Order: sequence, then C-alpha cells, then structure tokens
Amino acid sequence: MSEATRIAPVIVTVSVGAPVEVAWRVFTEGIGRWWPFEIQSVGAEAGDEVATAVVEPRVGGRVYERWSDGAEKPWGEVLAWEPPRRVVVAWKPNPAAVAATEVEVRFIPEGSGTTVELEHRGWERLGPGGDELREQYATGWPGVLAAYATAAA
Repeated sequence: MSEATRIAPVIVTVSVGAPVEVAWRVFTEGIGRWWPFEIQSVGAEAGDEVATAVVEPRVGGRVYERWSDGAEKPWGEVLAWEPPRRVVVAWKPNPAAVAATEVEVRFIPEGSGTTVELEHRGWERLGPGGDELREQYATGWPGVLAAYATAAA
C-alpha cells in the first residue's frame, strides 16, 4: 500500500498518579475491573452481560471479554509484552473484520506518576472502511482511558 493511502493512527494520552509498575498492573491485570463495558464491549453490543475482560500476560496471549454465561469473545492477541513499559495487541474484536489493527500502550514514568500513551494504528489494513472505523475509535478511546485513569489513581 502506498504512503498516500495510510490512515493516521489514533493517539490518546492520559496521566495517572501512580508509579509505572502500578499503572501497568491496573491496565493489564486489572482490565476487567475498569473497562467501561457499557460503552465498549462486544457483549454489550449484543445485549449480553459482560463479566470481565482478560489480558493473558505473554506474547501470543489472548485478549478477550468473558460474558456472564462463560462465553469468551476475542478482542485480540498480544504481540509484544514488555512489563512495565509496553504492550502491543493485534486488535480484532470483530471476527468479521478483514484484518487486525494494532493497539500499542506505552507507560512512561513522569515523576511519581505515569503518562500512558495509547496508539491505535493499521487502519489501512481494513480497506475502504478503515477511515470510518478509525473515527469511531477516535471518539471511543478517550472514554476508555478516562475510566482507566480513574481506576489507576
């Protein structure tokens, strides 16, 4: 694909008043406690009740939500696992999507707190609908990271 067809990544940054190790643990191990399922969930969209979300802590690990009936719905696969600094996920919560995008989350120490930067890229892999989906995520990720920042404070 040519440079002209690239779609800009979504980049969202939040600051949390916790050391980088705590910020990392809350984001990865604690994702099921803070993720705003009511606004961002495969289960919520289907009308089902979501019980939790899980990030398996390793390269190749699954990222998924588990519904109250025990069903698991995939969100993606861990591509890079570098605690407590960086995690990259092949993001594909819609199994019908033609390809996965990538979500990279970086944890940057800032004094006694942490800057958390999320970059969601690879929209051009999705073909003609990539730009529309990018705009949906551009409006969704800030709410997700706001929920995370509240939990990590």
